[in-house]
Amino acid sequence: MEDLPQLPPEVWVYVFSFLSTEEKHTVRAGCRHLKRLIDHPSLWRDYTVVLTDLRRYTYGFWDTLYHRKLTRVAVRHLRRKEWRRLVKFLPTLTAIVFVDGGRLYKGKYLDNLSRFPELKDFGVRNATWDEPMVGRSLAGQLHERLTHLSACNVRLPCTVEFINAVSHLVNLRYLLFHQQGEGYGLDTVRPVPCSVFHNLLLSLKKLKHLSWGMRGEPPEPLPDDYLSPPDPEHPGAARYGGPALTSLELVDYPETILPENALRSLTSLRSLTVRYRYIREGIECRLTSWLSPLQQLETLTIIGGNSLATYTTTIPSSVTRLTLRVAITLKDMDSIAPKVPALEHLDIEQNRSSGSLCRRIPMLFPQLRTLRIRFFRREPEKDLLSLHRLRHLVQLELLVERSFILRDYLNGHPWPSPCVQELINQLRELSENRITVITTMRQRNPLRECDCVWEGD
Repeated sequence: MEDLPQLPPEVWVYVFSFLSTEEKHTVRAGCRHLKRLIDHPSLWRDYTVVLTDLRRYTYGFWDTLYHRKLTRVAVRHLRRKEWRRLVKFLPTLTAIVFVDGGRLYKGKYLDNLSRFPELKDFGVRNATWDEPMVGRSLAGQLHERLTHLSACNVRLPCTVEFINAVSHLVNLRYLLFHQQGEGYGLDTVRPVPCSVFHNLLLSLKKLKHLSWGMRGEPPEPLPDDYLSPPDPEHPGAARYGGPALTSLELVDYPETILPENALRSLTSLRSLTVRYRYIREGIECRLTSWLSPLQQLETLTIIGGNSLATYTTTIPSSVTRLTLRVAITLKDMDSIAPKVPALEHLDIEQNRSSGSLCRRIPMLFPQLRTLRIRFFRREPEKDLLSLHRLRHLVQLELLVERSFILRDYLNGHPWPSPCVQELINQLRELSENRITVITTMRQRNPLRECDCVWEGD
């Protein structure tokens, strides 16, 4: 400690806030003073710790979590008898998500959630219930406390019963439900009935974010007003009665399920994400009509689906953040640029058919502040240096396929390769170190990113 500058603790804490989790743990091993500084609660405020097999953790480990005042955990394979450990050592948890359960659960398994008085965020991933997951008793205890709920890849005995229970959680602001089949067979996944879904939306008046997904295709398309429940106080007036959603995510919805006017009443949307699982030939693209009424849209994400040319002309000019996981060409970029003059954040893929996108981007999107490019079947080339002409650019993410990373590793070079690293160094020099270049995939947020939406390798 004698070799360290004598700075106030709050200054050290601020400096350490720029470190990654791994770097923090490395610094923590230096001495007791650094250990106390690294364990400061402000450095772990947004951190989610992943716990597996709670019996193997020591009292010292739990004491560290307690001093860091961690409030968010992702738990793998939590046994019913291990609930008391979680309640004893982390009683102030505000967020819990169960990941990779891998076994059959009963309804009483979640009754212990009521023992966390500050719990507001709850999620379940990859599990099977043979009884209602959220029963009436639990829903009654949590109906005013929960603000975030997520369930992905969860097989339920009765989906309608689950949705009716969720309808009682009146303070929900965030709801993620990616539907699986019912029971234990490989039955066809059927959508939540329109009347049940309308009751859900009419009950959750505070809901702001909805992520709705369904694997499989129903025998019939959904009705036009599926996402637009009528106002019960004005019957026959065709007025929207649901919550003022600001964010909507549709997962695995093929074009044949939702009609053209599905989003006509959701004019309050600021963010729209559409994740296609597949596209049938000969089916008209619905995005054109979906985007038309969304004149306040700021964030648009399209994963898969039709070619860009079918809907670029209807992208609202209010969009400032755009993510496109589709085949993209220079012609597509030329048609998009006039539609989004204020674009500040762009996330695209580049393959062999994309041409020299890096050379064109500064001319097409001069206001960009962040840029993320995923390279497929190729590495960044010399035209990457053209990005220094983006005067407002402060962050650039360069991501490649795992095969490139493995290839470089086997050749004795970590990713990025020496050639790419040299390009990055030149780009930093040309931009006078204004641009921060990131070459690693960001860490996954287990509370918000399930397997359906996570894009990591």
